[in-house]
Amino acid sequence: MRTLLKHTDTSKKQTVIALLRHGKTVWNEAKRIQGHKDSPLSENGAKQVHQWGKFLATVSIDRIISSDLSRVKETVAIIQQYIEDVPLEFDSALREQSWGEWEGKTFPELHEGEELAKQVAAGWDFCPPGGESRLEVLQRALPVVENILDRFPGEQILLVCHEGIVKSILYHLAGRKFMPDEKKIIQNRQMHLVYSKNRELTLGPINVFPDFLR
Repeated sequence: MRTLLKHTDTSKKQTVIALLRHGKTVWNEAKRIQGHKDSPLSENGAKQVHQWGKFLATVSIDRIISSDLSRVKETVAIIQQYIEDVPLEFDSALREQSWGEWEGKTFPELHEGEELAKQVAAGWDFCPPGGESRLEVLQRALPVVENILDRFPGEQILLVCHEGIVKSILYHLAGRKFMPDEKKIIQNRQMHLVYSKNRELTLGPINVFPDFLR
């Protein structure tokens, strides 16, 4: 099987973590904010995850670590049809950012007021009313990654989670400030790699998008 990261020297015990967002959901398609609330995968979302499953069957995956929200569990269940007998763990610390009072609302609804623009301009301190900030998301996500490095050195880990988790980790490693005038670096519905040797976490290839998914 191929490694997830090209030219990886497995003899050096390099740990590879592949970050993958759950498949598109019914609420995603309605542009409705989910946060800790949930909705099932849409038909298109499930089809997309099946394609990812086929791709992941061609690479070496040692284990899966996943958010415990149902849309991610549904995503993982589809992936498991293609990579059987891979150890699986669920971790509530990988849940999506809490959007508090905004959960269940649509983005067009939020654009009617001034609060959304105010929060977007806050960068890492972006915090929906009654929710949590992006910085708080990072502060609960990073210990999960560090725990992976301690427990599973040299393994290739598939981490299935949410956009808020993915961005917090990648933006942290890339030195981003989460400001609206920054150039976008992460494309939607793609896989991103980070890797580590001797517990030093490094940003690997991002926007890994197999040809059959284009």
